[in-house]
Amino acid sequence: MRELPTELPADLAPLSWLIGVWEGTGVIEYTAGEERFEGEFTHHVSFSHDGTGFLNYSATAWMVASEGAESIPLVAETGFWRIARPATAADAGPALLPPTEDAPARTVHDVEALRAASGGFPIEVSLAHSDGALELYLGEVNGPRIDIATDAIVRSAGGKEYGAASRMYGLVDGHMLWAWDIAALGAELASHASARLARV
Repeated sequence: MRELPTELPADLAPLSWLIGVWEGTGVIEYTAGEERFEGEFTHHVSFSHDGTGFLNYSATAWMVASEGAESIPLVAETGFWRIARPATAADAGPALLPPTEDAPARTVHDVEALRAASGGFPIEVSLAHSDGALELYLGEVNGPRIDIATDAIVRSAGGKEYGAASRMYGLVDGHMLWAWDIAALGAELASHASARLARV
């Protein structure tokens, strides 16, 4: 059993099982038109917090190289995960605007009031990719399982076509298992990658 950090904000309790550094391998299997993408990759993922109401996220993935070849960098991601709740005058933003009211300490009861009828908590995940794509995911954390799907994707003018995505994360026997479905390069939403990661 993992103990929660004592300084963890109440809003992060439903996401606390993610905190730490995770490493492992996964597989890519995706078809777009005549192209078939497949192979094994290594994955490094970090979830941390700085005392505020969100988790910091970063991840890198590299295609496992055949003997004598160099590994190929696939993606680097950075972003933020948080329980979805309406902003109040006690929250900072947008941009560098400070809060206009003092923030009362949020409690477990405040977070519990956000629980959905399904039993989970609504979450928002914003990610920036090294290839210029930006994703906003909406979804739910329900115990040690997270399901999210893109609400919006923005990509640079030179970026490859990328229309939608969904991800699932789960904690099984102390390992993080995840799956990522995408709609890209003219193909419809379909399975793209999955991995099994261990906390290091």
